Amino acid sequence: MNREELKKILPHREPMLLLDDAALEDQDAVGHYLVRGDEWFLQGHFPGNPMVPGVILCEILAQSACVLMKDRMKDGMIPVYTGLDRVKFRAPVRPGDRIETRCRIVRVKHPFYFAEGTVRVDGRTCVSAAFSFALTGA
Repeated sequence: MNREELKKILPHREPMLLLDDAALEDQDAVGHYLVRGDEWFLQGHFPGNPMVPGVILCEILAQSACVLMKDRMKDGMIPVYTGLDRVKFRAPVRPGDRIETRCRIVRVKHPFYFAEGTVRVDGRTCVSAAFSFALTGA
């Protein structure tokens, strides 16, 4: 799915739409984002040594997980983070890096969805996390 196709699933819009593309691979959602270097979240984080904030990496991971919910993300449904667990930041992500996310839903108790995922750059794990979100009406 390209950005326009993602907009049919996700309620996010620029500058908060943080996926360039995504695909389903078996039970996993795989997403990509190229860090260009001119993003608003890099301004001041950190001068002379820019790196993507951890909270933004977690948001990219959550947006990827929503691709797994494409059949349920209709009629004004909005995904809302409800928890982050076992988050590990292992390596920085910098301008020029192409992020790859991989996540999977591990449990459902509607409207809550529990997932696990990773953020990688060139095969190097940068973030791993367990997280949950709820689908709520607009």
